[in-house]
Amino acid sequence: MYLVSGATGNVGGEVVRALADRGLPVRALVRSAARWKPVAHVEAAEADLNELATLDPWLDGVEAAFLLPGFPDMPGLYRRLRDAGVRRVVQLSGSSAESGDGTNAVTAMMLDTEAAARESGVPWTVVRPSGFMSNTLRWLPQLREGDVVRAPWGEIAVACIDPADIAAVAVAALTSEGHEGAVHRISGPRAMLPAEQIAVLAQVLDRPLRFEGLTAEETRAELEATMPQPFVDAFLDFYVEGSLDESPVFSTVEDLLGRPPRTFEQWAAEHADDFR
Repeated sequence: MYLVSGATGNVGGEVVRALADRGLPVRALVRSAARWKPVAHVEAAEADLNELATLDPWLDGVEAAFLLPGFPDMPGLYRRLRDAGVRRVVQLSGSSAESGDGTNAVTAMMLDTEAAARESGVPWTVVRPSGFMSNTLRWLPQLREGDVVRAPWGEIAVACIDPADIAAVAVAALTSEGHEGAVHRISGPRAMLPAEQIAVLAQVLDRPLRFEGLTAEETRAELEATMPQPFVDAFLDFYVEGSLDESPVFSTVEDLLGRPPRTFEQWAAEHADDFR
């Protein structure tokens, strides 16, 4: 049995589908089983990893698990998995963990998560992706209102990656040998500016879309309205101070899967209906 956290999210959902497509038994962690749409080979498990006791009924028979980062008690979560006899965990992390900068709130969360994996006694693999292609779905409210997207970081290029590729790497590590103790740094096939992503969406949707970057003042105000101050400071550190560079392209996806990573054009075409 494979346990998947974040089963309704961009990456966790792709992990569930990839495992189920192989006919493997999956236990999908969801906060509300009533909202789960049945999938062959998938059992909905209603649990909240912010409250670890809710996980206990679902650990029987679990051999491997996929985990999102940043839950309040990652060491406690790993203890439960170890004590239940879980033999392999794939831990999603973030690219900023490479810096080791514990003064950055986002990086600290990733570092603490990875430390919990390393110290758990459970065989682990860490996956550190660049930004997700699906992050462009954040533009949906603006696209429903018009053809202009105004957003932060217009000058920041990211080698964004399809969540399906993140899931494919995770599933390879969950289902095959040779990944124990590995840190897989993965990216998409090329670095793209937000304006370049908008240009692709414009072609796919046949709309005259345009990107406008927010000013520094507008960016700070938007961040402060949507997240706690330590995370505001973290993102300003990443993209204003320049502590995070997600523009490099890595060969890891092709090395592990035997095929190149999927392009943003492919992702956008497959998700066109999400933008309509």
